Amino acid sequence: MNEQINLKHYGRLLVQYLRSQKGRAALLGLLILGSIALQLINPQLVRRFLDAAETGRTLDELVRTAVFFTSISIFAQLFMLAGTYVGEIVAWTATNDLRADLALHCLKLDMSFHKTHKPGELIERVDGDVNQLANFFSQLIIQLGSNLLLVFGVLVLLWLEDWRVGVSVTAVAFIGLATLNQLNRYLVPRWQKVRALEADLFGYLEEWLTGTEEIQTNGAAPYILRRLYELMRRRWRLVQSAMRLNLWVIGLPIIVPGIAYVVAFFWGDHLFRSSVMTVGTVYLIFYYIDVIRGPLWAIQRQVQDLQRAAASLNRITALFAEQPTIHDGSNAVLPDGPLSVQFAGVSFVYDDDLRVPYSVSREPSADGESSETEHGTRITDYDPSAVLKNVTFTLEPGRILGLLGRTGSGKTTISRLLLRFYDPTEGAIRLGTPPPQSSPDGGGSKTPLPKGGAGGGLIDLRHTTQSEIRRRVGMVTQDVELFHASVRDNLTLFDDSVDDGRLLTALDELGLTTWLAALPNGLDTRLDASHSLSAGEAQLLALARVFLSDPGLVILDEASSRLDPATEALLERAIDKLLAGRTAVIIAHRLHTVQRADEIMVLGNGRIFEHGSRAVLAADPNSEFFSLLQTGLEEAIA
Repeated sequence: MNEQINLKHYGRLLVQYLRSQKGRAALLGLLILGSIALQLINPQLVRRFLDAAETGRTLDELVRTAVFFTSISIFAQLFMLAGTYVGEIVAWTATNDLRADLALHCLKLDMSFHKTHKPGELIERVDGDVNQLANFFSQLIIQLGSNLLLVFGVLVLLWLEDWRVGVSVTAVAFIGLATLNQLNRYLVPRWQKVRALEADLFGYLEEWLTGTEEIQTNGAAPYILRRLYELMRRRWRLVQSAMRLNLWVIGLPIIVPGIAYVVAFFWGDHLFRSSVMTVGTVYLIFYYIDVIRGPLWAIQRQVQDLQRAAASLNRITALFAEQPTIHDGSNAVLPDGPLSVQFAGVSFVYDDDLRVPYSVSREPSADGESSETEHGTRITDYDPSAVLKNVTFTLEPGRILGLLGRTGSGKTTISRLLLRFYDPTEGAIRLGTPPPQSSPDGGGSKTPLPKGGAGGGLIDLRHTTQSEIRRRVGMVTQDVELFHASVRDNLTLFDDSVDDGRLLTALDELGLTTWLAALPNGLDTRLDASHSLSAGEAQLLALARVFLSDPGLVILDEASSRLDPATEALLERAIDKLLAGRTAVIIAHRLHTVQRADEIMVLGNGRIFEHGSRAVLAADPNSEFFSLLQTGLEEAIA
């Protein structure tokens, strides 16, 4: 990654986020140019006043010049004020757009990315780094840009007054700017390290704030504070390192004008004694040098902001460079109704270093049909890192699969693959409508195929879009995400197109009308610190969310915590209603929850230990499921 200020990145960023504000940007440019022009004109009036006084002009003429000078000074301040106002609007509009684009980009990245980046770190990068660029937009356009133009204008006017003065002052100014640029090459990497450590610090804060209960319960506060002190100490040392070098930058606005004053005094004295310059011209030269001093101080401050902005820009560019490895295929549409599920030789490993991007290509065969060619890293049977190893099964439409297995057996991985949070390292996962000759895997009668719908046949998940998969596959997890919003918004996930009538109908079908009536304000009840839901109520809300989307496949990751009998009975009735007429995969944590399952699959070490009809396995004394039922060891399947 380039750690220096990259003008191409700056230019690209400005063009991209100012394009929609062409009118404001043009107005801002006019205001800046107007302010600079007025600041350059005023010294000319001072020279005119001094020369007029020296030559004995009338008092009226001197008064008119003074009034003109005062008026221009007022207009210059008004232009500067208007420029600052418009510039801040432009800057915050641009950075809000950038913040939204960056947040959307993060949401589109794969789960593998989010596993390695803490939420606190991403908050700091999306908000903190972008805030630094808010200063970049406004300061570069308003202050740094205008100050550089003002210095350039002063140098041009000095050249017009006398080329010798112009050459001398220009040389001093360029030496100062060159020195500033050289120092900046070393400062930007140091500020970038500061920004990177601040992201780690925010990630750590988010982590321990989330686990406050565990920290207090287990007396881990001393460790947390010690780790916090270590991070803060490292940050302080990095800031010190940057500020030591920054002292040289701070000194430039003092040194450069001082040298320029010496040069101006030498040439001014020489040319005045030679009668080449008037007293007004000599004053003008010193006035212009004094005008330069203010912009140099401002440039010095803005360069510090630019150093931080450069570090933030590099980090933002790096984040935008992160690309998802899961890409949409064709626009194949999954059929309506309950979906069939097929795992064909699926193996999977989470370690990205052991994975190769998987692809499927279609080539015409000799008989005119298209054949699939699969590519990817093959997982050997003895690969200890594989979470799933050659998993093959078929679940017919409308049937319910109970998924059992110890922790780490691959149950959750199967649910993530079905939602295509990841692609299998080997094999294929297909959803859709099975061929007519298909029969349920593990016994039982054949389920009639759904009528209507589109895109019949089994479709490889890599051949459709992620949005289509999420439309037809719903999931209820153990941890339900609730937002600080109304129950209505939590049910619809802020989709205003869902009317209250549809919500009430869905809740009534799930048997949740009584639950809704118990809430203080019904659908308008706001879920926040003043009113929160219990674990059981949160799961009821999650079931209603899925029911509203009407998926063809439901994945149910049940909560392992025990609920009060009334809530549990309500939850069980809602689950029965949700699963009616849909294919379902239940990741079971308690044996009694799979009593509604048609089939049972027991996983172990990433393989299928056994898979068959629940009734058949429950009656077979030699089956693993029978053994679990007899012993009732819930810990064995937790």
